Amino acid sequence: MEKEFRTERDSVGELAVDSDAYYGIQTLRAKENFEITGIRLNLPFVRNIVLIKKAAAKVNAHYGLLDREKAEAIIAACDEILRGKHRKDFIVDAVQGGAGTSANMNVNEVIANIAIEHLGGTKGDYSKVSPNDDVNMEQSTNDVIPTAGKLTVLSLAKELLSALSRLEKALLGKAKEFDDILKMGRTQLQDAVPMRLGQAFHAFATSIARSRERIETSLGEMRTINLGATAIGTAINAREAYFTHITEELSALTGENLKRAEDLFDGTQNVDCFAAVSGTLKALAVNLSKMSSDLRLMSSGPRTGLGEIILPAKQNGSSIMPGKINPVIPEVVNQVAFLVIGHDVTVTMAAEAGQLELNAFEPVIFYQLFESLRALTGAVRTLSENCIVGITANRERCAEWVNRSVGIVTALNPYIGYLKAAEIAKESLKTGESIRDIVLREGLMEAEKLDEVLDPLLLTEPCIERPETK
Repeated sequence: MEKEFRTERDSVGELAVDSDAYYGIQTLRAKENFEITGIRLNLPFVRNIVLIKKAAAKVNAHYGLLDREKAEAIIAACDEILRGKHRKDFIVDAVQGGAGTSANMNVNEVIANIAIEHLGGTKGDYSKVSPNDDVNMEQSTNDVIPTAGKLTVLSLAKELLSALSRLEKALLGKAKEFDDILKMGRTQLQDAVPMRLGQAFHAFATSIARSRERIETSLGEMRTINLGATAIGTAINAREAYFTHITEELSALTGENLKRAEDLFDGTQNVDCFAAVSGTLKALAVNLSKMSSDLRLMSSGPRTGLGEIILPAKQNGSSIMPGKINPVIPEVVNQVAFLVIGHDVTVTMAAEAGQLELNAFEPVIFYQLFESLRALTGAVRTLSENCIVGITANRERCAEWVNRSVGIVTALNPYIGYLKAAEIAKESLKTGESIRDIVLREGLMEAEKLDEVLDPLLLTEPCIERPETK
């Protein structure tokens, strides 16, 4: 069956639009102009633009700024989209020119055409409901899009923060489980001094807690919005009733405690708040990647590596080597970290590149920031569920490394001095004789005191009292 089209007009000219489509000519132009990533608008982002449209229609109808029948049709259209309908009609690429105008108009046109049908009209009859004059009433792309971006960051971050809390809990569980296991600490991949395996996992948990708190702090700025600023901050075309009540209405619809920016010019032209959030995600990525690399090192082997821990086997590790198991979960977390660090560079450059009263590069900021939030959430979930909770300790290997190391000689510094301790360490490495035996043979310390000083378990906690020196 041959497709049917309707002709729509805008200030640029005419286009044939699929008669079944709820989007219109401005959306179609954007699709033709911006075949960039092949990735459509983020659906939570679309949802938040729709919530703004619904809030605006409610306020405008309540204060007599918009015909009530039109407003009710617009609100009904918004509710259809919020229930998950019409997803196929949001066709604009996530990366686009125009500071997000194409995203805004894609939503405006879909809402308008649904509303037109609610009023008994046919798609494209914008005399019944106009995408610009009715759906976009009192608004501008320049206040709608950044506001929707902030709401989307808040919603996506909730999932990430929840996943981080579960990861922190899993790490603390392992810290407790492994608290009695001695292992060798290492610096610059060389033997250092003994520690407990539980302390390593507790340090992981502490870094995750700090990252979570840092993200939560940065999200505070996401609740300050510039809705009502319209084009540049002067609130042109926004009447007093709308300007006064739109933030309150949107807060009610979203469940977020939003407030209007005190300086709407700043709120419209500067997007450093998104760079700040991205920076906290980068810091989290750094911590996650470092942890994942440590897990890979500690589990290396199983026979020829460190082999201190055993990661859960999740899948075959090779198409040619039978029985090989790879640390695939930490590996994917490393890769997500690389992505997020790269995304942060993009967000930083785009935030800096804004000019005068507007930043035209918000689409790529949101594309990368939303991707960072989604990817990190997935990475944290799989790290927690498919790796951390299933880690077991190789107690024998941990003990073997401690017993074979000369790192405990560090504890002798206050008693025999650094240079003498270094001589003993070298001799032990050369001859294989234990540190303890060398010290006793040379009569440097009494056996009872030496055993006390070299107790590996005592070496894993800070010394409260200054040790006696020779």
